[in-house]
Amino acid sequence: MSQDEPRGEVIATGATREKSGNAFSRFFGGIALFIRQVISELRKVVTPTRKELFKFTAVVLVFVLIVMGIVYGLDTLFAFVTHWVFGIPD
Repeated sequence: MSQDEPRGEVIATGATREKSGNAFSRFFGGIALFIRQVISELRKVVTPTRKELFKFTAVVLVFVLIVMGIVYGLDTLFAFVTHWVFGIPD
């Protein structure tokens, strides 16, 4: 199924909507529409299996370790260059 196809989603009629009713009813009608849309989106959420969860966690941890190594390497390099350029007076 394509992502562009409607699947019974709750949508707002936006700019073509008439300005019927007072501001009070439009305000709370907007809140009700928002809540219906949130519930509609929550129904689309797929919970990962235990195996997928461990795999995703491992990928994130490996990525974080790689980025930490890069940042540590750059920090050490910049500290060395700064020490070499400016030196520390005795």
